[in-house]
Amino acid sequence: MNLPNAVTAGRIAVTPLIAWLPLAPSSALRLTAFALFTVAAVTDYVDGQLARSRQQETDLGRLLDPLADKMLLVATSIPMFILMHGSALGGGEWPSKALSNVLPFRTPFGDAWLPWWVLAIVLGREVFMTLFRQLAARRGVVIAAIGPAKWKTALQLVWIGCAYSWFWTATLAATHRWDTTPWNAFANFTGIVGVASMTGSIALTLYSLLLYIRSYSFILTGAAVGGRG
Repeated sequence: MNLPNAVTAGRIAVTPLIAWLPLAPSSALRLTAFALFTVAAVTDYVDGQLARSRQQETDLGRLLDPLADKMLLVATSIPMFILMHGSALGGGEWPSKALSNVLPFRTPFGDAWLPWWVLAIVLGREVFMTLFRQLAARRGVVIAAIGPAKWKTALQLVWIGCAYSWFWTATLAATHRWDTTPWNAFANFTGIVGVASMTGSIALTLYSLLLYIRSYSFILTGAAVGGRG
């Protein structure tokens, strides 16, 4: 196994920890989860760069890299949904809400929860594109990543990073009963960036999907590959 593939395999290996650690009501464990996610997000870029610069692109790497990406997305979706899902979870006001593991983004306009349909769009798109690419490959067509899809991925990483940062900082603040102006400013900033990147990633998720379907509709209709415009 070459170095790029080893980096990708390492990203896969830490993914279960990234999913599990935020669910423990400990600021230290949530900080560890945030650190591991950050490393995983960085290596998502590094392994590809290494493979290209070293001319070590392999079939194994082409299999592992998208698998690692999808595992990380699913793994981070679990704690985000559990910890940020709906006011029905209760928890009262800050900081008792945070100590009860109810951690929506805080913004100047109120709490921002993570509804189920957001994850349905994000994860549903990934499932569809995986099947779509496999269908295209059977017809000898390679569906390359387009610009909006790359920006979608970047915004997803920012959104998830903000959520994971919020989980550990909010837990730490609630434990120590912080309620200062600098802390509230940081909480609101994290919430605004998190909500903005989440909104942008959802918009690009849908937009990039429409572009893929429009450009490769012949895959779905069964038209001849050479007949596309």
